[in-house]
Amino acid sequence: MIRLLLALLVFAVPAAASPVRIKDLVEFDGVRGNDLVGYGLVVGLNGTGDALRNAPFTEEILQNLLERLGVNVAGEQFRAKNVAAVFVTAALPPFARAGGRIDVTVSAIGDASSLLGGTLVMTPLNGADGQIYAVAQGTIIAGGIAATGDAASVVQGVPTAGMIPSGARVEREVEFDFASLTQLRLALRNPDFTTAALIEESINREFGRRVAEMTDAGTVALNLEAAGMRSPAHTLTRVENLRVEPQTRARVVVDQRSGTIVMGEDVRISRVAVAQGNLTLRIEEEPMVVQPNPFANGETIVVPRSRASIDQGQGKGLAEVDGSTSLSEVVAGLNALGVAPHDMIDILKSINAAGALHAEFLVQ
Repeated sequence: MIRLLLALLVFAVPAAASPVRIKDLVEFDGVRGNDLVGYGLVVGLNGTGDALRNAPFTEEILQNLLERLGVNVAGEQFRAKNVAAVFVTAALPPFARAGGRIDVTVSAIGDASSLLGGTLVMTPLNGADGQIYAVAQGTIIAGGIAATGDAASVVQGVPTAGMIPSGARVEREVEFDFASLTQLRLALRNPDFTTAALIEESINREFGRRVAEMTDAGTVALNLEAAGMRSPAHTLTRVENLRVEPQTRARVVVDQRSGTIVMGEDVRISRVAVAQGNLTLRIEEEPMVVQPNPFANGETIVVPRSRASIDQGQGKGLAEVDGSTSLSEVVAGLNALGVAPHDMIDILKSINAAGALHAEFLVQ
């Protein structure tokens, strides 16, 4: 009797491949973001900042900041508990212009217990080339909360990290003359020769001439001059919305922690026989108390007593999984064994080791 596995067993069974826009399958060469990072100071914390004796870098940046503002603190001893040193990270999106705003993430690097309610002081954000591309400042929205008492404390989420929506202003633009490009490469997110060929065919059919050429499984070269459009931007506007049916490798993904199994549509299993056993080892401890006779010289002791047994259940027997031509038949054959999801993972591993599973097998 076929028993369907519930909740923990997930099979992806699309009826047919759906056309997908090219913009969702590829990355356009040169159209990319850039990572930014900065080192700054958060103020206004409610006694949850760094202990300056344990975080000398916090004291140093606070002193430098005050001196830049005209406050002479040389030789002074700080005892502030409402400041914290932080790293500030952000991603500069492609074609970001000076004056635009981007989101930033703020993370404590000292022993601050919470950044809730703090304000990030003006912090320059540098790119990989060492140049300043943005400046961040603003009130932090922390991702958690912490409460501490004399004998207990509770923490929910991560209060030592937060973000500032639109918290940085772009000060420098990345030099990239997109309008002067004559060639552009489309990089497939999941390289596949068939998908690359379909993209090439779709683009050339759209323009009625040879504009695209597949160079390998992950790249399609685009001749912008041959497209005959007013600008590269107009060409990509026309290209990115074309739809193709992507082809992917047959794949089985299992997550051993949650017992989740995901199968692709093209998974095939050769004809194979599977037996799944049920062996249980049980050890029980039943200690016995022994007391001396009344009025006798002795002491009460505990005598250990163990009982061990091996129970070999009936198991699932030997079941045959026919060579399948569709995913539904694979699912039906595996479900016929009537096993739990974690046992199903072990069965799939064994089928793969036997060479009967014709798919890429990924274990997470």
